[in-house]
Amino acid sequence: MDDAVIQLLVLAAIALFLIVRLKNVLGTRTGFEKPRVADQREGSSPVRREFEVIDGGPDRDITDHVDDGTEAAKSLAAMKLAEPGFSVSEFVGGARQAYEMILMAFENGDLVPVQPFLAEDVYEAFLAAISDREDRGLRVEASFIGVRETTLVNAEFDRDTDTGEITLRFVGEMTSVVKDSDGEVVEGNPNEIKKSRDTWTFARRMGVDDPNWKLVATDA
Repeated sequence: MDDAVIQLLVLAAIALFLIVRLKNVLGTRTGFEKPRVADQREGSSPVRREFEVIDGGPDRDITDHVDDGTEAAKSLAAMKLAEPGFSVSEFVGGARQAYEMILMAFENGDLVPVQPFLAEDVYEAFLAAISDREDRGLRVEASFIGVRETTLVNAEFDRDTDTGEITLRFVGEMTSVVKDSDGEVVEGNPNEIKKSRDTWTFARRMGVDDPNWKLVATDA
C-alpha cells in the first residue's frame, strides 16, 4: 500500500471522528432551550404536548426602579396587566427626553411642539408664566446640558378608569440667563451651569391607542 492511500485512509478516519464529535456536541441540550413540542400527524395517536414553564419571581423591569412588594410596584404591575406591551424602563427613558423637550419649550417661550404632552391645566399654567414674562419685556436664553438623575418616586393605578400615574424626580443641568428688552442680563450667568430639580407626574389611560403620556403635575 503506497503512501498516498495511507494518507487518504488517515484523513478519512479523522473526518469520521470529527463528524461524530460534532454531532455529539450539537445534540447536547444545555437546559436553556424551550421544551420540544411533539408533532401530532394525521392518523397518529394523541400525544401530550409539552409547555414551557416560566419560573415566578420579581419583574426586573419593575424592581429596577422601585422596591418589590411596594404599592408603587403593585401599581406598575397592574399597568402592565392592563397593557401587556408597557415597559417601565422604556417609559422612564421616554420621560427623560420629554423632560428636556418640555423644559426647553417653556424656557424658550414656545409650547406648541409639546402641547400634546401637557394636561390642559399644566399647559395653561405654563402659558400664563410665559405671558407674564413677555409682558415684563423679559426673555430667557437657555442651553440644556443633560439629565443627571432620573428617579421613579411613585406610581398609582386607578382600576376603575385604567389610568396610570407615574411620578419621576429629575435632576438636570443647564445654563440660563434672563435678559430685559435692552438685552441686558438681569438674572443668571451664561457661563454658569446650574442644576434644575423637578418632580413631575405623568398620566395615561392604559390599553388605548393613544401612546402619549401627559404631564399632569409639576413640583420644583
